[in-house]
Amino acid sequence: MVPEGMTSSIHEYDGREGGTFRISLTYDDPENAGKTSGHTDTFRGRFTKVVPNSEVVQVVEFETDDSTMQGEMTVTYRLDNADGETVVTGSHENLPRGLSVEDNELGWIMSMDKLAKLVEGGWLSSAG
Repeated sequence: MVPEGMTSSIHEYDGREGGTFRISLTYDDPENAGKTSGHTDTFRGRFTKVVPNSEVVQVVEFETDDSTMQGEMTVTYRLDNADGETVVTGSHENLPRGLSVEDNELGWIMSMDKLAKLVEGGWLSSAG
């Protein structure tokens, strides 16, 4: 779940229901300002629902002093079968008021494009 132009660092990850995670996304271009510090967005969360091969629900919060970016978001990922292919859909509830719906959607699209390339094998072969 890393948009284009960013690199991730996973500090903590327990992918089961009730498990927690903490991840940082750092902009490749140091001119881009991060939500947490410098050019980094760090967020933490917990898995509130995990249904294998079907649904994952997370509660996520940015680590930031910016009051417009604070608050818990709920992110739901669903996997559905459509004509023999897996369709991934996501919904985001309670976005912080400082995060625009448009920016959130763009990050989601970038991340899903990277996931598709990875799953389909194109990203690994082109990444060397």
